[in-house]
Amino acid sequence: MINFRQEVRASDVETVRDIIISSGFFYDFEVPVAVELVQDRLDQGDRSDYHFIFAELDGRTVSYSCFGPVAATEGSFDLYWIATHNDYRGRGIGNLLIEETHRVIRGMGGRIVIAETSTLEKYTPTRHFYDRIGYTLEAKIDDFYKEGDGKVFFVKRLKS
Repeated sequence: MINFRQEVRASDVETVRDIIISSGFFYDFEVPVAVELVQDRLDQGDRSDYHFIFAELDGRTVSYSCFGPVAATEGSFDLYWIATHNDYRGRGIGNLLIEETHRVIRGMGGRIVIAETSTLEKYTPTRHFYDRIGYTLEAKIDDFYKEGDGKVFFVKRLKS
């Protein structure tokens, strides 16, 4: 059974690093960014703009999401990260985690969730994930990350 928690613990710094590295989807330079957001939440507490949900299976944190409100909007949220440890992919944990993330965002007054990802072939499963769970592809910027690597924006409109 999956348990969810929002509390960020000091051990989550290394747990997030492990999850991100194991996934094989992120560049080496992205790993410190993911870790930095966890550290920001630990340092700033409720003053942090970054919120987390951790999915635990048999006492081990195997997946997490990081999200936050978009400044100067009413109810728009960015989904910064959602990742599952490679050893636990394909078990539906990501689906349960995103449902819980949406539930929490709705509780925070959220009405729109924006997820961004790459157009590279290796991110096809990520784009299919967003499509499968009801996100709509709303924008694309070619050559955003580098030549030949564009950025796509997926949007989910939450029902209250």
